[in-house]
Amino acid sequence: MATISTLHGITSRMIPTDRINTHVLFSGPDDGEPVVFVHGNASSSTFWEETMLSLPPRFRAIAPDLRGYGDTEDLLVDATRGAKDWTEDLKALSDALGDRPAHLVGWSLGAAPVLQFALDYPELVLSMTLVNPISPYGFGGTKGVDGVPCYDDFAGSGGGSVNPEFIRRMQMGDRTEEDPNCPRTVINTFYYKPPFKAAREEAYLSSLLLEKTGEDRYPGDLTPSGNWPNVAPGVYGPINASCPKYLNLSGIVDMPSKPPVLWIRGDSDQIVSDMSLFDFGTLGKLGAVPGWPGDDVFPPQPMVSQTRHVLDQYQANGGDYREVVIADAGHSPHIEQPAAFMAALVEFLES
Repeated sequence: MATISTLHGITSRMIPTDRINTHVLFSGPDDGEPVVFVHGNASSSTFWEETMLSLPPRFRAIAPDLRGYGDTEDLLVDATRGAKDWTEDLKALSDALGDRPAHLVGWSLGAAPVLQFALDYPELVLSMTLVNPISPYGFGGTKGVDGVPCYDDFAGSGGGSVNPEFIRRMQMGDRTEEDPNCPRTVINTFYYKPPFKAAREEAYLSSLLLEKTGEDRYPGDLTPSGNWPNVAPGVYGPINASCPKYLNLSGIVDMPSKPPVLWIRGDSDQIVSDMSLFDFGTLGKLGAVPGWPGDDVFPPQPMVSQTRHVLDQYQANGGDYREVVIADAGHSPHIEQPAAFMAALVEFLES
């Protein structure tokens, strides 16, 4: 069923739902306590296989490919709905599998549908684990810990913020290392803390290359802007869906019922950080994008500080969260430091 060969102990199935045919990986007993793993951008459920197999036998691991990724049916992401296309797909999958409450684990962009799912379907959430999560205020175009937009049109975020050479090489199916924008080079440079390389490097590269690309897929369309850096969000695709024009998940602080939260992050993340190398504010400050208007107008987005600010409010309003920082790890601590990651995750799930 899966395009990419799975590890022994992982089962691949295509699950028909009333919204979309979803490709899902499973491990563990059918009647085990469900743990749903949600992947990030430029990846798929493949990146979760080792983690799934490391869970104690009382748990049932479930890892879907989100709409636009992996082997799931190729349907458009309506970015104007934020993460809701994904969360409604996940609810349809939950319906198809029996609608049992589950622990949710979201990595990077995958934290957005996890948080949105908790807002929309709180009765189905036992806990949330956020792994190097996107800021609750979306990716790009905001400043300060409370996520104030840098511009009214959210310029500097959305589909126009992705390097077109990276997209071109994805569409070529490029498996070389001849250029900094090659998908393999991007994985090894930014997903991990160099010089780490994953044992399943080829499978992870294939996973990235399964993402659906194009103006209405990844990264999505853009709107010209008179504000630096002259691109604002469009209306299709995952990068527009995760931009602050359409995504604001800070409402979790007011949830009447607040599931416990574990926040795990690598100490050397270059993708989600307070100086992200994928953020126009950082790139402008470093001189990589000309015309930067300065810190007062468009500073680097303080992504980690924004997440902590929201989770502190979540806790002050009756919730509970724990932050775990894993040493010598970048954006993928579950792959780079699996023993430390699993120790924190299993302790949390069993508490």
